[in-house]
Amino acid sequence: MVCVVSQPDRARGRGRKTSPSPVSARALEANLPLLRPEKIGAPDCVEALRDHAPDVGVVVAFGQFIPRVVRELPAKGFMINAHASLLPRHRGASPIAQSILDGDAETGISVMRVDREMDAGPVALMRRTPIDPMENAAELTERLGRLAGEALVEALDAIAEGVVEWTPQDSTQATVAPKLQKSDGWIDWQRPATELVRHVHGMAPRPGAFGTLVDGDAVQTLRVLRARVASPAEAPAAAAAIPGTIAPGAEPPGGPEMMVATGEGWLVPLEVQREGKRAMPVDAFLRGHALAEGAHFATDRPADAASPA
Repeated sequence: MVCVVSQPDRARGRGRKTSPSPVSARALEANLPLLRPEKIGAPDCVEALRDHAPDVGVVVAFGQFIPRVVRELPAKGFMINAHASLLPRHRGASPIAQSILDGDAETGISVMRVDREMDAGPVALMRRTPIDPMENAAELTERLGRLAGEALVEALDAIAEGVVEWTPQDSTQATVAPKLQKSDGWIDWQRPATELVRHVHGMAPRPGAFGTLVDGDAVQTLRVLRARVASPAEAPAAAAAIPGTIAPGAEPPGGPEMMVATGEGWLVPLEVQREGKRAMPVDAFLRGHALAEGAHFATDRPADAASPA
């Protein structure tokens, strides 16, 4: 590796202390040449890259548009990218979350050439992996990160040996995975429980799926970070409960549960988080926060639908 390029140092964490990106931090530890431009296409950055005389460029989750002058700067004439989906499915900023939200049975890594159009370049190779129904976006991201590293090494070996084969994408099959906003986390309890479980896991931990818990006179935002669908045997007897209604679940060996009526079926939250508090198993939440009779989740979307930070 001749040079590492990452985003400039940013304010991070609760204290908003300025610190390097994880990639920058690793490059500094390894004493590698490091560029942290505000814009990678700036003349001074392009000149610095040219001075390093790279053979090929590797891009992963960089977060800036890469202009043609940079894309074609390496000696091979191109850069490659490891995208976390099976292209052309889920082009865009949030492919991992989108694969869970859409209920995909599998996802993977596509190593492609970086072109002007986002995630549309020809593909060198793909590596597939199944998605566990209880896997959230953070867990899937970690697995795909390891798979991306392996796929990139394999692709670079093929490029170096001159045996790489590029397969054009079928743009007619392309889908888009837009960047998620905090407002996307709002839980619409009128949707089926199966969809809401995917919503919870696709949004976890950020931006976070959230609802408005109405508990007597108290109203608070509650994140749901993990959930499952109640089986027919354990679902409450009420055949037509109003979406958002909370019914006490059976007392399992691990502690109390809650069940929330949805547009179709009942959802069982497994992990929740109050505003400004740590995430916790739902039984711990219920032990410290006994719900009043009639407690429920509101079904009216908040005006700004903003999730807590």
